[in-house]
Amino acid sequence: MAKQKRFDWILLVILMSYFMILLDNSIIFTGMVKISQDLNLNQATLSWVSSAYSLTFGGFLLLGGRAGDLFGRRRVFEIGLVIFGLGSLLVGLAVNAPMIIASRAFQGIGSAILAPTTLAILMDTYKGAERVKAIAYYGAMAGIGASVSLVIGGVFASLLTWRVGFFMNVPISIWMFYLATKQLNRDNGQTGKLDWLGTFSSLIGMSALVYSIIGDWAKLSVFLLAILFLGIFIYQEHRTGQPIMPLRLFTDRERIGAYIGRFLYLGAMMGFWFITPQLMQNQLGFSALMAGVAFFPLTIVNFIVALQVARLTAKWGNGGLLVIGIALTAIGMIWMSRFTPAVGYWWGIAAPMVIVGIGQGFSLSPFTAAGVAHTRGTDAGAASGVVNVMHQIGGSVGLSILVTVQGLFTGQVAGFQHAILMGGALLILALLAAIFLIVPGERQSK
Repeated sequence: MAKQKRFDWILLVILMSYFMILLDNSIIFTGMVKISQDLNLNQATLSWVSSAYSLTFGGFLLLGGRAGDLFGRRRVFEIGLVIFGLGSLLVGLAVNAPMIIASRAFQGIGSAILAPTTLAILMDTYKGAERVKAIAYYGAMAGIGASVSLVIGGVFASLLTWRVGFFMNVPISIWMFYLATKQLNRDNGQTGKLDWLGTFSSLIGMSALVYSIIGDWAKLSVFLLAILFLGIFIYQEHRTGQPIMPLRLFTDRERIGAYIGRFLYLGAMMGFWFITPQLMQNQLGFSALMAGVAFFPLTIVNFIVALQVARLTAKWGNGGLLVIGIALTAIGMIWMSRFTPAVGYWWGIAAPMVIVGIGQGFSLSPFTAAGVAHTRGTDAGAASGVVNVMHQIGGSVGLSILVTVQGLFTGQVAGFQHAILMGGALLILALLAAIFLIVPGERQSK
């Protein structure tokens, strides 16, 4: 799609764009306490600051991925940057709950365009061993970026203001836009029309599904609405000649396992990233800055391990590495569920974080590779969209489950223990998906 340069500007654009998306989520996590104080938000309203973003992000992902296939990756990528940059500015300027929630929802639309388009650009640009390495970096960014961003978010929340992180995205978006115009060739996309019925039915169906878990009223009615619209969506994808999510993507055993596993894995991790910083601030007296810095044990080992993924994939296979990674993440999560203030940070949080970091480093790149395995070029955007749908919707649903479990207990420590244990259960289910779907599917394709 674009010429390779001596310095790989294309990969920089891909990774920096993904990092911006991750930075936003992490600023929200470490800045939750400060945001609630500045804008006078209660816990329920505060959760919608994160959920509004996840709903639009997940809801528009299939549209973002397929739009890149049809209208050209670079053009759609640039549109995503404009929406994301403007959304970041509005979040930073928010003065009340409606404004920050609406701005986060708008920002999520930009992310929904950027995430699948960057992965599709990667698939178009790199082949063979270079693609394996590029996917390894992309997957590693999911874990490293999220962890490093917790530190950055903590610095802003404690020393400056949580708003700085969102304002910072504006010049970065402008810089990314400039690099995209210089480094990415303009492609015209494919012939065909966008599946609007599929787009709107998937948006309503998936948004309603998440709301049925995290909402406060009419949850059963909204759940039935979700089933109805998701049914319409699947039927539409079956009958249309221009599907937004080609059902042939689900005919491959390895990809199915990757979608299920990523949904469950990110559900556990998103809940972990959300509730752990709050626990450290409320139970251990950490500042937002220290809560971010406290993720260094995870971040450092994640970074070291992620650099070895391409080499280890060649040695153990994508599925084998994934099984090891998920198993280690589950062990670390279950260990952390034993935390009490008496046990303290180092043994109760930091030590299991090291295990989680190793597992995360081993897992996210192979999940990405398995999710786009064996796809034809015309489906690259759609497949990337599905990968990111499972990432975001899984994260939103998992976060909702863990927060709900946490709320069932009166003490925050007891709530944290049971929520993290639930995260461990989700990881065990992800492990089963890897063992019985991804590994056999990978062997069949050889």
